[in-house]
Amino acid sequence: MFDLTGKIALVTGAASGIGEAIANTFASSGAFVYVADIDAENGGRVVAEIKHDDGQAEFLKLDVANDVDCQNALGIVHAAHGRLDILVNNAGVGHVGSIEQTTAGDLDRLYAVNVRGMFSLTKTFIPGMLERKYGVIVNMSSVGGVAAVKDRIAYCTTKFAVVGFTKCLALDHALDGIRANCICPGRVETPFVKARINEYADPEKAYREMAATQAVGRMGTPEEIAAAALYLASDEAAFVTGTALLIEGGFTVGK
Repeated sequence: MFDLTGKIALVTGAASGIGEAIANTFASSGAFVYVADIDAENGGRVVAEIKHDDGQAEFLKLDVANDVDCQNALGIVHAAHGRLDILVNNAGVGHVGSIEQTTAGDLDRLYAVNVRGMFSLTKTFIPGMLERKYGVIVNMSSVGGVAAVKDRIAYCTTKFAVVGFTKCLALDHALDGIRANCICPGRVETPFVKARINEYADPEKAYREMAATQAVGRMGTPEEIAAAALYLASDEAAFVTGTALLIEGGFTVGK
């Protein structure tokens, strides 16, 4: 079920959190995975863990906001394998604040990674997918890409853009053998979220309040998001394109 044997995949933001879980899940399902991130230390750790479990992986230092890095990634992947089958645009950054607490620089910083970086890396790899008439693209949006989240104006702006980008990509290439979908997670217990919770005066209270925003009363796990990415990347999802898949524990129920 959901076998990726023989597939070549690249996952951005794969040194921790959701990206790490996706890289591990893809590798355990048979894919060769490029663990792409700006964090070489943790990226190397993820690769070592995958190899320890008899998976195939290689670290790729990549800043998606840097066009030269995107082109270098293409050269490395194509030199080794001649193709990329699956691109997971997971790298992202966040910002907390209403418009009064958000500068144009804050928005530019988020846009550079969350939107332009996704656009640039996809644009770099899509010619090869078009040539082969095969490609799968999974973009990471957010529940904040389909519903407003308080004090996240810059973040939501970029994540709404990801949903639109994904749908346009899917429509433009529906007859080219290329599928594009995005995942919209709710709050997930990643190292980033845990670190932010620990900044509060009462971390336990902060955790309970964040967990309570999901109807199921808890946050998601990176592995739950990775399972959805595996499905969307697999041939079992051949009839699925242009979707924004909500995995948010009921965050939007009733909204």
